[in-house]
Amino acid sequence: MASRNQGSAPRALVVEDIKIDCVILMHMLHKLNCEATAVENGKEAVDLFIEGKTFDIIFLHKDMPIMLGPEAVVKIRAMGATAVKIVGVSADFGGREAFMQAGADVFVPKPVKPETL
Repeated sequence: MASRNQGSAPRALVVEDIKIDCVILMHMLHKLNCEATAVENGKEAVDLFIEGKTFDIIFLHKDMPIMLGPEAVVKIRAMGATAVKIVGVSADFGGREAFMQAGADVFVPKPVKPETL
């Protein structure tokens, strides 16, 4: 994560439409001293990048209303956001393949465990 200033907190974006999953992941990230932002769907995540916001890592759920996680990955990568690490998150078996084909860096099955972060 060379793009951030030495000593600054990593900036994480959580894209998750299931409230309890979002709360749990945000809590884990805060315990790791991450500056975390949450949105409810892929379109909201893409809109943040359009506005010029930057993040060190994004956790994207696969199945969300309005815009699916893998679709958001494609759009974010197409905007030139190649330095950000994108983690696809899903409980379904096709999740890994969908995210990796879209350009994600890593896939993590749900439920996300603290030691995985």
